[in-house]
Amino acid sequence: MDAATESQTAKARLATLLAGLEGGMVGILWMLTWLGVSSVWQQRSFWTPENLMATAFDRNSTLAPVFTWATCGGLALYLLIYSVLGATFSAVLRDRVPRRRVMLWAVIFALAWYYFSFRWIFKFALPLVALLHVEHSTLVGHLLYGTMLGRYPVYVQRLMNAAPPVVE
Repeated sequence: MDAATESQTAKARLATLLAGLEGGMVGILWMLTWLGVSSVWQQRSFWTPENLMATAFDRNSTLAPVFTWATCGGLALYLLIYSVLGATFSAVLRDRVPRRRVMLWAVIFALAWYYFSFRWIFKFALPLVALLHVEHSTLVGHLLYGTMLGRYPVYVQRLMNAAPPVVE
């Protein structure tokens, strides 16, 4: 393999990883927006999902119905987990699946992650999250996440077509 081909392959891998990270970030922002709006409809605080996730850092914290410093920790944990999931998903799927099926695989991945995390991992690691999350809203939120994550090939294309930086 020549240097130009190796360089293009490395650039494509990096672009795919970054696009998955971006897709995961966009997806989690849509998911958290949906969870906040659905929480308000259920006459709970907009920040309930983030405050629940904040119990990962302080199990004795109260679930305040307002935005607090603990909410920042829960929000950051959501962003970290789901962005890394997006990058991992894109790296694994990279060129192995036809582009028209990526969305389907992303939604399946998001739903599988929901069941794996909320039904198994969080029961042991974050019992309050597993117990107090609203199942239907969270499931719809993961559908939104998967839909946005499935758009990562668009981000790859944009990154690959971006002009290289000028070095002087």
